[in-house]
Amino acid sequence: MRRPYVPTLALAAATAVISLTTPALAASDSVVIGSRPARISDSPWTVALSSRDRFGGTRSGQFCGGVVIGRTTVLTAAHCLGDDVLGRPPHQTDDLKVIAGREDLMADDGKEIPVSDIWVNPHYDSDTNAGDFGVLTLAEPLPASSVIRMAASGDPAYASGTAAVVYGWGDLTGGGDYSGSLRAADVHVLPDASCERAYPGNDSGTYDAASMVCAGEQAGGHDACQGDSGGPLVAQGRLIGLVSWGSGCGRAGSPGVYTRVSEAVQALNAGR
Repeated sequence: MRRPYVPTLALAAATAVISLTTPALAASDSVVIGSRPARISDSPWTVALSSRDRFGGTRSGQFCGGVVIGRTTVLTAAHCLGDDVLGRPPHQTDDLKVIAGREDLMADDGKEIPVSDIWVNPHYDSDTNAGDFGVLTLAEPLPASSVIRMAASGDPAYASGTAAVVYGWGDLTGGGDYSGSLRAADVHVLPDASCERAYPGNDSGTYDAASMVCAGEQAGGHDACQGDSGGPLVAQGRLIGLVSWGSGCGRAGSPGVYTRVSEAVQALNAGR
């Protein structure tokens, strides 16, 4: 079974290939290997996708992450918006919201903004995981200071060896221990060959260097996990990836795979 990452930032190892679109409802504040607490004030473009009808109210209904790329525009993973995750077609999910400015999901600060429109990349391939991105339009604007710049094709931030940070509220252990507060994991962009070896085209997915980014640590330990899907991978102050899929969480030899944001930039510039 492949693992697109739906319901946290797990920086620990898991023993199975996990679908990141299958959220656990229980939360935990256990320590994650390699992760650290993150301040929403330092990453205001990091948002949570919420549906209390589907995922309950304990953690504000959070099930995926997203990134603010325009005052009313949020980029997320396409697989977060599938019927199998939401339980119905996305346009029929009446309570779908984006939570901005909330570090602790158990708190009530920040804003919960209804989603007024949903666009899912029509070229998304759920078998290979290619093209894993979608766009949410917000019913009201966020401050300009919440918007992060996206890295276009050829940006040096995509270079192998570049230090990067991934953000999320996901699974801390790979065992369904979901974080109540925002976490961050320090990773590196890895050579495409690392993911091509790990994912040559099996049940997990197929790594495609043109549309994906390989990131993590060669020895494992730092990774995203269930609940982090659609969240940001940031390098040199620019958005380079969206949490997408992988095998297990934090395993040596099984890096995290991220949607390459330059692909989304091209689609958005072309009018989708």
